[in-house]
Amino acid sequence: MRLDLETATREDWRRLKEDLRHQAKAFGIDKIGFASADPFLSLRDILLRHRAKGRESGFEEPDIEKRVRPELSFDKPRSIIAVAVAYPSKLKDPPRSEKGAYRGILSRSAWGEDYHRVLKRRMERLESYIAERVPEARMQSMADTGALVDRAVAERAGIGWIGKNCSVITPEFGSWVFLGEMITNIPFEPDTPVTEECGDCTICLDSCPTGALEGPGELNARRCISFLTQTKGVVSDEFKRKIGNRLYGCDTCQVVCPKNKGLNWTHQAEFRPDPEKVKPLLLPLLELSNRQFKEAYGDSAAAWRGKNPIQRNAVIALGNFRDESAVPVLARLLLHDARPAIRESAAWALGRIGGKQAMEALEAAARKETEPVVREAVQKAVQAHQEQVK
Repeated sequence: MRLDLETATREDWRRLKEDLRHQAKAFGIDKIGFASADPFLSLRDILLRHRAKGRESGFEEPDIEKRVRPELSFDKPRSIIAVAVAYPSKLKDPPRSEKGAYRGILSRSAWGEDYHRVLKRRMERLESYIAERVPEARMQSMADTGALVDRAVAERAGIGWIGKNCSVITPEFGSWVFLGEMITNIPFEPDTPVTEECGDCTICLDSCPTGALEGPGELNARRCISFLTQTKGVVSDEFKRKIGNRLYGCDTCQVVCPKNKGLNWTHQAEFRPDPEKVKPLLLPLLELSNRQFKEAYGDSAAAWRGKNPIQRNAVIALGNFRDESAVPVLARLLLHDARPAIRESAAWALGRIGGKQAMEALEAAARKETEPVVREAVQKAVQAHQEQVK
């Protein structure tokens, strides 16, 4: 039965809404909710305070009004459909780091195929179904790509609640979900928000490696390891050791969450991880050309910033492992790589590892390096090495 926007009744829209719930699984959507398209006025104040405190990552939509007002992205919106798609949290038979064969790790959001692509296909199926039922329907879908704040839409639509770790936590799937939304000109009645909350639990706040969670629901993105691993420049020494062996993203605040205990969703085939790809050997990663990186990781969400941040993070990881077998490669990077961020990280890593060969490389770099930030790193590494051998 086709519906006309002008003549359809409230009961007609209710039935269509229930049809969409029943069809969601067939579209590959694990949960669907409906929200009003009213402005997110309370969110506006939060975002303004966030900006005033310098907590933004710089990756978000810069116009705060666009983030809180659906009507600035879509002419005369009448409702928003929110969706959630679950993803895995555990590796089956994960490869282990060993001496001389240390490994990095990609966050779970980068396992399998890029979730932006997957959610786009899921929402295209949803759009097609709605278009068949309501020929006059207008729709605009987004998944971490639009102006609106995905978490705020999901919370309003009853998908879950925003936890103290700033993730949307669903009663069914925990926080292991990707979020998307669709603005429409269809007057769907809004769902009731989830009332479950985190209670007095603060495990995520207490476990954040850098203290980026400065309070319940208050994330300083500039200190978040997930953000830091995606930056393209030099990582402050304050954070290098805290990054550990993370190559892209950070899952700590989700892993420790009691609401996620024992949850692992493997039914979405596109997100099933290749253990060797999401927990790769570090040294071979440093040898990848742009073409080889694209071939290996081009279909992953981790590829959006290119190979440079991931290779820099791999250098940091080798320093954190104090991998002596990596010294020849790190020395070559320090002395010959064209990228200052790689040379700076290599200097730091060599200082952490220490030994005669590392020291020789650092001394050679001290004689030839002209980039101030790298020269400073070399000097610090030499000094740290000298203090170790006293």
